[in-house]
Amino acid sequence: MSGSRRQARERALGLLYEAELKGEPPSGVIAGLPVVPDPYAVAIVEGVEVNAAEIDRLLGEHAIGWAVERMPAVDRSLLRLATFELLGRPDTPTGVVISEAVDLAKEYSTEESGRFVNGVLAALADRLRPAAPS
Repeated sequence: MSGSRRQARERALGLLYEAELKGEPPSGVIAGLPVVPDPYAVAIVEGVEVNAAEIDRLLGEHAIGWAVERMPAVDRSLLRLATFELLGRPDTPTGVVISEAVDLAKEYSTEESGRFVNGVLAALADRLRPAAPS
C-alpha cells in the first residue's frame, strides 16, 4: 500500500537531494535503490529530471536575487519538486503544492527557507496557474 502524497513528496525531496550531492541523475539514484519508492515520488523525481532545464529557467526568473546554483541544496531540490508539480501535475491543487513545499522547507531547511520557498512558488503559480476569470 502506498503512503500519502506528503510522504511521497518527502521521499522525492530526499532522492533529488541525494542525486545532487552525488552528482548523479535522479533516475540513477532510483535505479540503485533496493526497493522502488512510492509511484508518486518516482513520478515527481523523473518529472524534475526530464524538465530540469525549464524548471531551472523558471526558478531563475522568479527567485529574485538568487541564482539557482547558489541556493541551498535542500531549497533548490524542494523548489524543483514543487515547480514540477505546478507544471506537470494539474491534478494537484496549487495551494497544496505551495503549502506542502513550505512545510518541507521549514522541516528540512530553515524558517527563512519557508518564506523564500513560499514567495518563489507564489510568483511561479501566478504565472503557471493563473486564476480563472470569474
